[in-house]
Amino acid sequence: MTIDSTLRITGDDSGISVLDGDVELFRYTLVPDSPQLESPKPYLSPLRTRAGRVVSLFRPHDHVWHKGIAWSLPVVDDENFWGGPTFVPGRFYVQLPNDGSQEHRTTLEQSVEGGVARFAHTLQWITEGGIHLFDERRSLTARVAADDVWVLTFETAMTNVTDATISIGSPTTRGRENAGYGGLFWRGPRSFTGGLAISPTGSGSGNDMRGQRHEWMAFAGRHDEIDAESVLAFVDDAANPQHPPQWFVRTEEFACINPAPFFSEEVPVEPGRTVVFRYAVAVADGTAERAAEIAGLARGVLAEGASDAAARAVRS
Repeated sequence: MTIDSTLRITGDDSGISVLDGDVELFRYTLVPDSPQLESPKPYLSPLRTRAGRVVSLFRPHDHVWHKGIAWSLPVVDDENFWGGPTFVPGRFYVQLPNDGSQEHRTTLEQSVEGGVARFAHTLQWITEGGIHLFDERRSLTARVAADDVWVLTFETAMTNVTDATISIGSPTTRGRENAGYGGLFWRGPRSFTGGLAISPTGSGSGNDMRGQRHEWMAFAGRHDEIDAESVLAFVDDAANPQHPPQWFVRTEEFACINPAPFFSEEVPVEPGRTVVFRYAVAVADGTAERAAEIAGLARGVLAEGASDAAARAVRS
């Protein structure tokens, strides 16, 4: 099958956009204007299907630190790189002076080749108190996988630059039951509230699915104003720590999905060690019945991307 697509990247010092013809698939903001309370970090928003339907939500009033898709960590030792208050046992959530920042440093790659748009950059993780914890290399790709599906890949390599082990966890590892969020976090549109969470073994509400371990998880939601449904399928790379991950997912109150490797067990990162996480996200103009097919496309892109990275490393 021949897929009609023309990807291109535009951007400036504040961020980049990947376009598919006239449709902006996503805007990736590198230098946010977020207040410190929201743990400033790069984010993808808006996020759109190939038909141009928006499938993300930016800075909702209930959780202003939610920003489309972002790599967000609420428990990094005693620091918060998620935003807002921190869960404190016996006190619930408390606003502390610990909302750190992920700061863009250098763009390493910005290209479109062979139908794949690529962007890579370096970041530094700085606590609110000014302590440098991690150096990070982050890369994103986008490619069209079908007439109505495109796939994002997200890879992060975080190196502990301190002289002490840093433990990454979640509110659950600190004592709050079933609140293991942290990692690559997606917040869906308001209209997706009440949608359907789908795994390889079944489907249901977020309450039903939260904490389960799966290779992939999808979310199907409906759009306001138009008679249309979209599906996002998140796939965890088999090489990721804690694979297959537990999933933090909500369908009520609001729509979100998060493969959460730190859900119920902290991941320690020793001094000088680099921890790597890699994901694929398929964004589809489709229905819940196609979730497994859409996840399969994302899985294929992960495998293809690994082979492509190896080939590119050999050439360089």
